[in-house]
Amino acid sequence: MKEYSYKECHLCGRDCGVDRTKEIAFCGQSDTLRMAWAGLHFGEEPPVTGSGGSGTLFFSGCTLGCPFCQNWQISRNGMGRDISTEEFVEICRGLQNRGAENLNLVTPSHFIPSLVELLPLLKRERIDLPIVWNSSGQEDPGALDMLMDSIDIFLPDLKTLDPRVAREIYHFESYPTIADAALKRMIASRPLELDDRGVMKRGVLLRHLILPGEMESSRQILEWFAQNGKDRALLSLMSQYTPVPTVDFPDLKPDRYLAENEYEKVLEWLQLYDLEDGYIQELVTGNDWLPDFNDPSPFSSELSKPLWHWKEGYL
Repeated sequence: MKEYSYKECHLCGRDCGVDRTKEIAFCGQSDTLRMAWAGLHFGEEPPVTGSGGSGTLFFSGCTLGCPFCQNWQISRNGMGRDISTEEFVEICRGLQNRGAENLNLVTPSHFIPSLVELLPLLKRERIDLPIVWNSSGQEDPGALDMLMDSIDIFLPDLKTLDPRVAREIYHFESYPTIADAALKRMIASRPLELDDRGVMKRGVLLRHLILPGEMESSRQILEWFAQNGKDRALLSLMSQYTPVPTVDFPDLKPDRYLAENEYEKVLEWLQLYDLEDGYIQELVTGNDWLPDFNDPSPFSSELSKPLWHWKEGYL
């Protein structure tokens, strides 16, 4: 029987079983909660951003490790610092005091044992914002069950359902099977609930990043959503794939931006599958928008208002 603790880690689909109290797992993290940045973010989808902004908390490390990750400094390079229970609570309180619509936990899956203890504590401290679980969507079923009493909104990615794409690009061939089960579980457990402003209070908003040259993979995602999420969840299609090679992945593939004809094809498929409840990002090229988490303001001033930074503390 699996244990869902840091002593023998089975929290995500990689199921590595590492004792994180003694060594570092695939996610790059030990058993200590570690964060890089927190602030109000105005660049999320409208039902998450609202008028006050999403209170985002960016955790260090990642269970998936996409080679093109825009947050590679914190997801792969370990940028961030350890935080205590008291500091975490005060960061969340600060976001609430500044008008955040929710608390948006970004790449939190590898810290589930810590967060299942901390999130109920927030309620006792009168921090009562909806909790958003912003992940790659490949949590282990048992680990996902641990979250169900604490999470209001699931904001998962669905990268691909094609084992070849999962193997060649994401280096994780079993991802489609794991994500399929996890996302169906999220959708079944969280009926969509919006307030009178159209801001999410509960539910699932599923994201998919369109990869250049892998259009069939995106078509499969849209077909899957039509069968499993239509009228039950929201869909967000992202066109912002940015080929930025790093030391880890100098020969990054795909090696180009999304083409306009590929973008138009996705729009056609949205009509084919009669998918209307959701969002599609405008076609984006260039890398000026990429965040730099060395900077206390890693995002543009139009997109964010910083509250806390791993080097500077409270701002």
